[in-house]
Amino acid sequence: MRIDTLLPQEIDRSRTAAGELSGPGGYDGFWIGESAHDPWMQALVAAETAPTSHIGTAVVVAFARTPMTVAHSAYDLARYSRGRFVLGLGTQIKPHIERRFSMPWSRPAERMREYVTALRAIWTAWSEQTPLDFHGEFYTHDLMTPVFSPPAHEWGPPPVYVAAVGERMLQVTGEVADGLITHPFHSEDYLRRRIVPAVAEGAAAAGRRSEDVAIVASVLVATGRDDEELARSSAHVRRWLSFYSSTPAYRPVLELDGWDHIHDGLRTMSRQGRWQEMADSFPDELVDVLALVGEPKDVADRLVARYGGVADRVSLNLGPDVPPQTHRELVRAIGAAVGSGASSNA
Repeated sequence: MRIDTLLPQEIDRSRTAAGELSGPGGYDGFWIGESAHDPWMQALVAAETAPTSHIGTAVVVAFARTPMTVAHSAYDLARYSRGRFVLGLGTQIKPHIERRFSMPWSRPAERMREYVTALRAIWTAWSEQTPLDFHGEFYTHDLMTPVFSPPAHEWGPPPVYVAAVGERMLQVTGEVADGLITHPFHSEDYLRRRIVPAVAEGAAAAGRRSEDVAIVASVLVATGRDDEELARSSAHVRRWLSFYSSTPAYRPVLELDGWDHIHDGLRTMSRQGRWQEMADSFPDELVDVLALVGEPKDVADRLVARYGGVADRVSLNLGPDVPPQTHRELVRAIGAAVGSGASSNA
């Protein structure tokens, strides 16, 4: 099991964090999200700053872009990183796709399946110098002239991972993707009883093995070397958990664990902008179900118990203000928990 972390969402901070947290005793890889900043630029900077580390997007918003635009950026990053880049794709939700990005939304699972297939058709045309002839329900790509075709490179196209929560998207991930990126809002029950079986079902339907689909578990973590650090980190985790719990798309996670009764109240508070009240009211017991909280050794032991034998990689989200020393202490603790070589760089 490889140990990664989510980089901060700003390019200068990403560069600093990648430099401080890579190398011996550091993380195996880094993941980059997309919110207020461009993920491609952050990925390039991270690949240059941490030259032996795995670099992935978690995630690029697929439906905000065409397969062709994503194909170009990801193909270049695979080359510049010398094969260390992983393309992680996500759908976002309908209001953002239609109203923020002004792009079409329809049947997201089917669209994502076709999106990944289109990417691979484009990359095959470039890598093997074959005619581009992709015709789908949502996307058509059948024009590629030499001036717009990048040359083949020795590292080839990047693997494609898909972020998924719902059963249908999890099945599609099993059908067509190289890996799954879990949403950080999940419990151990949801992971083992919903996520893993749905991915396996999709893989089987496509004639694949479930082992063909790597699982990256995104994990909310609150830890610290002293009470002050732990309290600050815990406040960050509570804010995110209360926000996710107020979002209808993530209600199935609460339902499985018998906590769906808190959703409506949190949703009402979110519409009224009562963000701190949401975090303060979030049940302590549920924090422990959905996140890992405690001193580094305690977090490491619980992480191995929760994700051992299930996840190929874990991506830890510790919040923006955790010192590098705390990150490294946590990595050491996880390495000790999972055995020798667990935190060696990829």
